[in-house]
Amino acid sequence: MKHIYFVFALLLFNCKNNTEQKDTFESDKAEILKVLNLQEDAWNNHDLEGFMQGYWKSDSLKFYGSSGLTKGWENTLNNYKKGYPTKTESGILNFVINDISKIENDNYWVMGEYHLKREVGNADGVFIIIFKKINGEWKIIADMSC
Repeated sequence: MKHIYFVFALLLFNCKNNTEQKDTFESDKAEILKVLNLQEDAWNNHDLEGFMQGYWKSDSLKFYGSSGLTKGWENTLNNYKKGYPTKTESGILNFVINDISKIENDNYWVMGEYHLKREVGNADGVFIIIFKKINGEWKIIADMSC
């Protein structure tokens, strides 16, 4: 009879643990999506500094795009300012999120598409970004967009 109680207790623990993991994933996913929504809003108001608030403000930030690897928050912001100097060039941004997966601990990758509707011609592409929870906030620590 002790074995039955042990097995029952083990099953309850595993079910509770799985539920907690699912709840954590759903909570993390919602917080990450909130960051991306705030980035869309900032971009659509041509607020590039606001858009960059979703990124880790560090020299260790990495952005890999069509012009190669950029290291650092300031350098990434400067590239955005050069490439999108006015609202005409930045246009209206829409993200399509295709996958959010936990890597480990407080690290997730997000795979998706970006769509820019602009007077100077639309621009579309794909991205994979890595989020990390830093000081209680979700931040992009690496971005590959093309």
